[in-house]
Amino acid sequence: MSDLPPAAPALPAATWEACLPEGPLDLVGDVHGEYEALVALLGHLGYDRAGRHPQGRFLVFVGDLGDRGPNSPGVIALVRRLVREGRAECLLGNHELNLLRGDRKDGNDWFWNEDAPADRKYHPWATLPGRGESPERAAVRGFLLRRPLVAHRADLRVVHAAWHPGALAQLRLLPSGRDLLWQFEALDLLIAKKLHERGLASRHAQEMLIWGPRMQDPVASMPALPAVAAADELRQMAHPVRVLTSGVERAAEKPFFTSGRWRFVQRHPWWMDYDDEVPVVTGHYWRSFQPLDRAGLGKSGPDLFAGVHPLSWLGPRRRVFCVDYSAGALYRRRQPGHEAAGGSATGALAALRWPERTLMTHEGRSAPTRGF
Repeated sequence: MSDLPPAAPALPAATWEACLPEGPLDLVGDVHGEYEALVALLGHLGYDRAGRHPQGRFLVFVGDLGDRGPNSPGVIALVRRLVREGRAECLLGNHELNLLRGDRKDGNDWFWNEDAPADRKYHPWATLPGRGESPERAAVRGFLLRRPLVAHRADLRVVHAAWHPGALAQLRLLPSGRDLLWQFEALDLLIAKKLHERGLASRHAQEMLIWGPRMQDPVASMPALPAVAAADELRQMAHPVRVLTSGVERAAEKPFFTSGRWRFVQRHPWWMDYDDEVPVVTGHYWRSFQPLDRAGLGKSGPDLFAGVHPLSWLGPRRRVFCVDYSAGALYRRRQPGHEAAGGSATGALAALRWPERTLMTHEGRSAPTRGF
C-alpha cells in the first residue's frame, strides 16, 4: 500500500457505473459551454423549461459539458438541476476530469478565472467568480466527482470516449469506498512503477533531455521518439479511467503537432474492434456534418471519420454511434470577421433519440441515422 496516495475519506461504493432507466432516451453530445444551443436543442426535443417531456423521455449527457463556449457555468447549473430532479444522467468526460485534477487546459479558464492569455480567443464568456477555492468551484467539483464513467441497460451502453471491456474489468477490481480522484492517482502511481520496471522511465528521460525543449515548437524537425511513444501509450492504455474518458491511443507512425505540443500517440478507432450486439453511444471525437478546419481548431491528428457519412453507425456490426458534432467549434461563429472569411463550417450540438435512432440538432434539423 506504500505505492498508493494517502487515504481519502471513505465514501459509499464507487459511483463510476450507472444504470439507465427504462423508456425512451435523448442522448446529448458534448455541449462545451454552449448554453443557448443546449436550451434550443432541449426545446426541439420537446422538453419544457423545467426539463419535463410529455412522453416521459429521459436525458443522458455524454460528458464534456464545459470549456470553449460562452456559458459553461450555465450549462453545468442546468444539467445539475436536471440530474438532481431525476430527469437526466450525465457522464464524466475528459474535460470534467481536467477540472477535477486541477489541469489548466485549452478553453477551461472559465473555471479558474486566471485570465489565461491562450483562452482570450473564447471571450466573452461567463466565469466563476474570484480565484482559488470558492463555494462555486467546490459545488461544481462535487457534482462532477459523483458522475459515472459509463451508463447502460440491456439494449444500450453509453460512455464518453470508448467502451473497452478490459478497462471496465480493471475498474471492477478497484477498491470501493474511495472517490474517483483517489483511484485515478493510485492507478497513476502503479503505472509509474511499471514504467520503471520496464526501463521506459529512464529511456523516456534520455529522449526528453534532448528533445523536451522543442516539444512546444511547431516548426521543429521532430523525429520519432520510441520511448516517449511507448510511455505515452502505456500511461493511456494501462489507465482505465483515461481509456473510458479519452479513448484508445496507440503509438503514431510519425509525430504530429497538435494542441500546442508534439504528440507521439494518436487516437485509434476502437469501434472497428467492437463486435458486441449491444449498441454503444459515445461523444468525444469531433464528428461533423461538413468539413471542419481541424488544424485551426487544434485537431491535427487523424480524422477518424474520413470517408464516413456523418449519420452512419460505426464499426463492423454498425453498433457504435458518435453523437459529438463539434459543438466545441461553435465559438468560431462569434469571432470577428468569421462571416467575411466565408463562415466555414463550425459544428453543431446534437442529440440521438433512442430507440428511434434519429438525430436532432440545436438548429432544429432532424434526420434518421444510417446503417444500424
